[in-house]
Amino acid sequence: MTEFSSRVERVSISGIREVFEAAGADAINLGLGQPDFPTPENARRAAIEAIEAGDTDAYTSNKGIESLREAIAAKHDRDNDLAVDPGDVIATAGGSEALHIAIEAHVEAGQEVIHPDPGFVSYEALTHIAGGLPKPVDLREDLTMDPAAVEEAITDDTAAFVVNSPANPTGAVQSADDIREFARIADEHDVLCISDEVYEPFVFDGEHHSPATYAESDNVVLINAASKAYSMTGWRLGWVVAENDRIERMLRVHQYAQACASAPAQYAAEAALTGPQDHVAEMRDAFEERRDVLLEGLEDMGLQVPTPEGAFYAMPRVPEGWTDAVIDRGVIVVPGEAFGANGEGHARISYAVDVETLKEALEVMREATNAVR
Repeated sequence: MTEFSSRVERVSISGIREVFEAAGADAINLGLGQPDFPTPENARRAAIEAIEAGDTDAYTSNKGIESLREAIAAKHDRDNDLAVDPGDVIATAGGSEALHIAIEAHVEAGQEVIHPDPGFVSYEALTHIAGGLPKPVDLREDLTMDPAAVEEAITDDTAAFVVNSPANPTGAVQSADDIREFARIADEHDVLCISDEVYEPFVFDGEHHSPATYAESDNVVLINAASKAYSMTGWRLGWVVAENDRIERMLRVHQYAQACASAPAQYAAEAALTGPQDHVAEMRDAFEERRDVLLEGLEDMGLQVPTPEGAFYAMPRVPEGWTDAVIDRGVIVVPGEAFGANGEGHARISYAVDVETLKEALEVMREATNAVR
């Protein structure tokens, strides 16, 4: 029989999904990375109106409808002080596809992609699928990525390095000084910086910063999405922003793999980006409150938790057997090793649930903590 490609054989199903699929119907799920808020009504309505008008019956432009790309450009001007030409934007099937086409278009077989460890599961997997070599770097004690560690890891075979701030799975937020350093590294080493900014709105302490704002070269590809900011994970609408030559190469991958992002989702995302942003602030405030409840509960159990300054995850250091003990008692968390070798001894907890559910889960975690000590 025809054998499977070695690239795909290096990739396994995400540990996040394995835990999620194994969860019982009555389990408290703190393993899934999606907001528990509804998609904004104006975004839903825009999709419905576009469907009813027949605007979604055909392919859109490969890059996406022009009005959406204009809205994305306006968002980056508004939020990031970044001038973006709508022609330098591709609307994608979520941030996941944006990452895929960025890596696929820039990584030759055998080239290295530097990424955080622990880090989002897709960085390693998509590098393998592109035929590249994942090169994880250790994080600091506060779970941020050290620019010096990235610079030290660069070799003649390095194609790209990934920056993720706010970060999944750690909730860490890189400082402005770190982000400037990442931009400098991209400039001086002439290596691509892939900046995953999907959790951008959810920064509790300080501000979000993008390497694209500081870079003096065209060596930054910016990844973002409507998924988290507007609670639109199921709509599958993300985007990539880069210099035009890079966009045209990524478009070649996108064109054959996807053709275009879902048309209804494009109209919904445009409405979300151009409409009132109050719900984004409400979500951020709710996540901050939940973070504080979770941190207080975990620290009261005697667990060490680097304070997450963004996203909606915490990654405490946990005793051996803790994750299994929690899961066995009906609360789903993700083992830290699902995010890389350095995740061992940690667990990722998503606090994208209401406060009462979180408090109920904390009682279960307390029982599990006492049981394994």
